Amino acid sequence: MKIVSRNEELLRDALSCIPQPSSRTSLASCNKLIRFEDISAAAFKIQNGVQKTPCMYSRLSKQYGMDIYLKKEFLQYTGSVKERGVLYLLMSLPQEQQRKGVIVASDSNFSMAVAHHASELRVPVFVVVSAGTAPARARLCRDYGAMVVSYGATAKDAQLHARRLAQENGYLYLEEEDSAVYLSGLGTVGLEMYEQVPKLDAVILPAGGHCGLLAGSAAALKHLNPHISVIGVESESFPVLQQSLKAGHPTDDQACNNHHFYGDVSGVCFGSNSLQLTGKLVDKVVAVREEDILISMLRLLEYERATVDAEGAIGLAALVAGKLPELKGKRVAVVICSGNLELHLLQQCIARALTLDNRVCRFSLVISDCPGDMSKLLEVLAREEARVLDIKQERTFVTSELFTVEVICTVETRDKTHTAQLRTALLERYPTTAWTER
Repeated sequence: MKIVSRNEELLRDALSCIPQPSSRTSLASCNKLIRFEDISAAAFKIQNGVQKTPCMYSRLSKQYGMDIYLKKEFLQYTGSVKERGVLYLLMSLPQEQQRKGVIVASDSNFSMAVAHHASELRVPVFVVVSAGTAPARARLCRDYGAMVVSYGATAKDAQLHARRLAQENGYLYLEEEDSAVYLSGLGTVGLEMYEQVPKLDAVILPAGGHCGLLAGSAAALKHLNPHISVIGVESESFPVLQQSLKAGHPTDDQACNNHHFYGDVSGVCFGSNSLQLTGKLVDKVVAVREEDILISMLRLLEYERATVDAEGAIGLAALVAGKLPELKGKRVAVVICSGNLELHLLQQCIARALTLDNRVCRFSLVISDCPGDMSKLLEVLAREEARVLDIKQERTFVTSELFTVEVICTVETRDKTHTAQLRTALLERYPTTAWTER
């Protein structure tokens, strides 16, 4: 006996009017109805190949006035939730195609997941990267077991070369899309959260251009409990999903770029399936600023010891920014989906976040160039318990009176209140103190 719920009817309505995509050289699977049974089948099939990641109560809960549970998908082997969809996709390929192999053309989380799981399944895998690819990411793909080929100056050059190799050698060219198989694999996140956190009120997921995780998880959650609120979060700089929902079809945002900080958050909307499912099943889509994402990354590092990228932190950023006041006092799960942040970006992001959080500040003041005056300034800073990070003295180009020195000081404080106290103390003793604004 087959039981069709109202949510399956919604899913059917969402997909019934979707035209079939034009022929692609990638995955040759039809975009059929995504049913709850498909997601359950995916969960059963991939259970031994991916981590059932924890969904843990967060110490951030008290700070934001709600019970926050973090679904830590960044703990997957390649640091990304994309493994779920990729593994199910690869396991669903015909044996003949598995024997011939697959090829991808990017350095994204999707490509790294393909490299790892294809190697584990003994499927030949090739990754084509351009000259602009970060060496660390190319090395990771190679370490996961892929044959890495460097070609061309741009990502488009690499894609064209990968397609050509696929045609000549019989490889299957894979790119991240919203086929039913891929979405079903991603939807297993929703299943796990429902099992791990009883009486969920809301789930927050990253959105942006590649909204397959949002669509697949919404399909699972709304079937299990239609009253769970499903919320997507994207960047204000790249509101691709909101624009696409408003237009009724996938749109290309000309402002999108390929900066590694944003990852898939800034990607173009890649499919009608995900878009239609999101429009039918997702309750709300909000946008957050880059500053909120950076502070979210800082909070996760401090409170959860979790080093995540923009895509991983963007869900929590909606709470940091106060975009969801209706969730106060509720039980909320937030998907932390990715942790692949390059080291040089990590240093920049944390430094900038500390400044945005009013915990690193800079000021300048002029003192007389006499013995003991510098030590008096340091005494004030010590008394106010400010930690000096950097201090410089400028004598040559000082525009004030002779025999004075301009001191430029960078200090670390505990929080915004501590910074205000320090500022008051310095202005009382040095009225000309000038603060460098953020």
